[in-house]
Amino acid sequence: MLNKTYKERNNMEFILPEELKEEPVEEDKLYDLIIIGAGPAGMTAVVYAARKKLDTLVISGNVGGQTLLATDVETYMGYQFITGQELMRKFEEQVWQFPIPLLIGDKVTKLSEDDNFFAVQISKGNKFRGKTVIIASGRRARSLNVPGEKELVGRGVSYCATCDAPLFDGMDVAVIGSANPAITAVNDLTKYARKIYSIARVSVKVDPVLVEKAKKSGKVEFLAGYTVNEIKGKDNVESIVIRDINGDKGLDVGGVFIEIGAIPNVEFAKDVVKLNELKEVEVDCDCNTSVVGIFAAGDVTNAPEKEIIVAAGEGAKAALSAFRYLIKT
Repeated sequence: MLNKTYKERNNMEFILPEELKEEPVEEDKLYDLIIIGAGPAGMTAVVYAARKKLDTLVISGNVGGQTLLATDVETYMGYQFITGQELMRKFEEQVWQFPIPLLIGDKVTKLSEDDNFFAVQISKGNKFRGKTVIIASGRRARSLNVPGEKELVGRGVSYCATCDAPLFDGMDVAVIGSANPAITAVNDLTKYARKIYSIARVSVKVDPVLVEKAKKSGKVEFLAGYTVNEIKGKDNVESIVIRDINGDKGLDVGGVFIEIGAIPNVEFAKDVVKLNELKEVEVDCDCNTSVVGIFAAGDVTNAPEKEIIVAAGEGAKAALSAFRYLIKT
């Protein structure tokens, strides 16, 4: 059986009720629906597909996607406050009430059309066929592509303040980026770091409440109009070189948190569905892509707001659209 057990996938102590058994993944089967991705969009799509009795397979590298990196979720209805990890655990517990096979831990490498149906190939070489597909593969962090970045990843360079902030207790650090995620990372770090440099190409334009919170900490120095040219360090990050119109400037820091946006995870489908200039899957209001029978939902699409609750709603819409398509064919 290809799929791992729940506990192996998540390293949690949640135990499935005895009457619930993990469904096997069948390679020779033609599924009604294959869902690529298991973040808020994908997992919500699972629930709606299950309720419509669609024979569904879910394929994803993990359960949760970028939501796992969110510390403070205060805008998901029903929870005044919850962490991203806790929220996605709630999603998964609900999904496990249905007999849906989840192939977690494998990356989709190619989506193609196959005799009026669709073929989804994973990194291990296995191929699965579906009558419909929902692309809900989310996004991944964008890199700076400057000297020293790749060499020092995990040794001071991080793309996740939520995950790594406690490792920088009492240290000076830099956060690169000007949008809400960057200032959220700054606020996460104020609990641990001695000083935080907030570095942006342009003036920070984010939710005022986030900026006010950062200023109140007394730990944050905002540096606008700067680019990062180099990250320096032998075994660990020791400093960064930033530049503005006046030239280069060095900052001694032990950590660099890169928060400059995310890239849609859509390489596997770029030759099949239409993408916009941002490499997002183009969808209409019913989550239809440019290919009949392929739908998309969540942060991988051109939906204007990248929010957890929006992604979940789009996942529901995509599953219902797939159901309507199937009953007509």
